[in-house]
Amino acid sequence: MVRVALNLLKLEEFLKLPETKPASEFIAGQTVQKTMPQGKHSRLQFRLCNAISEAVESKQLGMAFPELRCTFDGRSIVPDVAVFRWQRIPFDPNGEISNSFMTYPDWTIEILSPEQSPTKTISKILHCLDCGTQLGWLVDPAEKLVICFSPKQQPVEIIGDLYLPVPDFLELNLTATQMFSWLIPNS
Repeated sequence: MVRVALNLLKLEEFLKLPETKPASEFIAGQTVQKTMPQGKHSRLQFRLCNAISEAVESKQLGMAFPELRCTFDGRSIVPDVAVFRWQRIPFDPNGEISNSFMTYPDWTIEILSPEQSPTKTISKILHCLDCGTQLGWLVDPAEKLVICFSPKQQPVEIIGDLYLPVPDFLELNLTATQMFSWLIPNS
């Protein structure tokens, strides 16, 4: 058997590298570049951030961030949408949102793009759940479904007019049908 030594980076080395577009993530000692978002992905990401922000920001319950680098437990990932409870948002000494989020999101949302690996994406969601994330969504625009992941529970598939589960710190009455209708302008 021939063994090949991999040149694995350390997290600290990865964080010193220049940012890429699309973003690169650090998983298991390797740099993995995310898939370039396409139209459906971008539209859903935009509308989800707006809907979640509308539900939480004015009450100072939390914030939704698109493409935010979250570094924790030896990884540095960039969820499509990362939602943080208000009290877990890092602020700098000036009271502004910090540039660096060295923690897991409370809610992570990943939106599949064509040719993106569902298993790698699910692995990221599961890692977040293992570290303290309350809820993970895997949104599949092609199938018009959302798979919801909660810690130590069986994943749940949501389609049609069923309400999508949300973390306990916010109220958001959104069905899969409503969410996917955002892909049709003026609906």
